[in-house]
Amino acid sequence: PIIISNPHTLAHTISSSKMVDATPSKDQAEVILVGCGCPLRGMGWYHAVQMLAGECPSAKLCHIVEPWFLGPGSEGPGGPEFAEFQTKTEGVQFHKSMADVPAKAEGAKRLALISGRTGDNPRLLGESIAAGCSVIYLEKPGAPTVAELEAMKKEAADANVQICMGYNKNVCKYVRNAREFASKTEGSHVTFVSNNTYENNAASLGECFERNAEGMLKNMAIHELALLASFYDVTVDNIDSVKVDKEFSSCQTLEGPSKKEFTDFDRVKFTIKTKSGKEVSVQADRCGGPTSYAMVSDADGKELFRHSMPDEEDEANVSVLEAKYPGAMPYFFSQDPDYVTVKERVGKLCATGEEAKDIATIDIAIAALSVAEYLTPLMQNELS
Repeated sequence: PIIISNPHTLAHTISSSKMVDATPSKDQAEVILVGCGCPLRGMGWYHAVQMLAGECPSAKLCHIVEPWFLGPGSEGPGGPEFAEFQTKTEGVQFHKSMADVPAKAEGAKRLALISGRTGDNPRLLGESIAAGCSVIYLEKPGAPTVAELEAMKKEAADANVQICMGYNKNVCKYVRNAREFASKTEGSHVTFVSNNTYENNAASLGECFERNAEGMLKNMAIHELALLASFYDVTVDNIDSVKVDKEFSSCQTLEGPSKKEFTDFDRVKFTIKTKSGKEVSVQADRCGGPTSYAMVSDADGKELFRHSMPDEEDEANVSVLEAKYPGAMPYFFSQDPDYVTVKERVGKLCATGEEAKDIATIDIAIAALSVAEYLTPLMQNELS
């Protein structure tokens, strides 16, 4: 008899012996998902679910690397749910570390989708390159600092590996529609509005400030800064002026659950003019509600066009997904089509070399994080 003390190993042994391991076709990338997280909670889990459902035809999920739930976290919160997900997921090989992933087969096109903690990304990028990945998908913001992102860019370039960023608002319908409307309307001005649903009190915002200690611009509004870098040529060197809306904006110092104090914006609105003549505004509000949108106004500030996320089409899809995955994080559902689009385009780039249209590059990630680091003290100063 075989005696196995670890039930996870048992599940994997049984599952491996009764089925064929997932293999990509010639038009598919072989995907290694690094950092699955807890079912219903982790972004990596939702990426896995979409690929397993065949929603990204160019991306074949073959490996899941999950150090926490296949290691010290196996018995803790989320451990049993992960073990159940592993048992039910046929064909996919589960590994505790990148070092355990089998060598790349001849001719395979390998894609690493890294969806773990931001601070681990520099190390995981190196391990993904060593595992034979030719394309690496990084969740925003890519790394904690600009210096780390620049080192990662060099490491990937030296290995002839491409990096794509999971800035999904780059492919969002509401962003695309507003940009199209503005391009046909002379003298128009675009404002990107990002809202969240925290309660407007010291306890709720203090918890938020502590959990997202990198600050609003490096976290909640980093998607908008990536849009500015991608479509409006916004870089630190190209900024001509920054106008902060002091009436709307608010910066507070609040106590978090640990009793330490954290200073951050709870809401902010600013307009950037570039040296190349472009002008664009961003508004972000942690207590602004569940709807984000892009707005186009005329030269006098009168609103001409607005598209919100989620819209009616999105709401219908959200209802279907809520029934399918009860208890999952609500933001997965409202952004579901965009996550599919980004993965499919990155998968196709890896499998066929086709350009990943509108997908943010490592250069966009560097520009966005640099602008966040530049704006934060400047705007805190203006609001003090």
